[in-house]
Amino acid sequence: MGKNMSVRRLDLGYFIRPASETGGPQPRVEPVLAYLVQHDHGLILFDTGIGKADPETEGHYRPRRRDLQDALSAAGVTLDDISLVANCHLHFDHCGGNPLLGGKPILVQDVELATARSGGYTFDELIDFPGVSYEELAGEAEVRPGVWIIPTPGHTQGHQSLILQQRDGTVVLAGQAHDFASHFASDQLARRAALHGVEQPLPAYQHWLERLAEFDPRRVLFAHDCSVWEPSRSTF
Repeated sequence: MGKNMSVRRLDLGYFIRPASETGGPQPRVEPVLAYLVQHDHGLILFDTGIGKADPETEGHYRPRRRDLQDALSAAGVTLDDISLVANCHLHFDHCGGNPLLGGKPILVQDVELATARSGGYTFDELIDFPGVSYEELAGEAEVRPGVWIIPTPGHTQGHQSLILQQRDGTVVLAGQAHDFASHFASDQLARRAALHGVEQPLPAYQHWLERLAEFDPRRVLFAHDCSVWEPSRSTF
């Protein structure tokens, strides 16, 4: 395991999700968060911030960006220090800094990259750019000692999360597998109820939660929520 791993959250700005997408009467301000992982084998960057978009998308989401290089500098590192990049998925608010990292290997699910390249999904210049170097995965993989990529489809078919087996327990960088920690908690409760044989009907939950549970996560962090999920040790 990567006993000496540490994780630092990077604030890369925010956008305004319009009321038409929130399910409520008001728009919602959502942070855009990336994560810098210090590993014995080098620095890993999970997500890279908000990319440039067309005028329609800019007007729809009204993004405010924090420069990736500034965020890294505040963490005491530079672009050159990054050894490996992973994106939870390839929407423009998660892979916007990728073109700054030409030559660095970028971990992506093969289905996600194929979808991104099919058009109408994201912005082409964020996907194929000078020096781009993808490492395509077809499912889960241990990409560094104690560092796993696990498919967590739902938001997109090729969504993936990063699992860090640290000395004090496992941290999951869940990206947008769930929009909010509270949604993740609700799914965990639904899973627990099902395991305890509570009578149906019960809410459905993502099937990959079973795989995450095998890692016994102690903290789960998200791309658009500053809250951190931690397990309750209580039982029914």
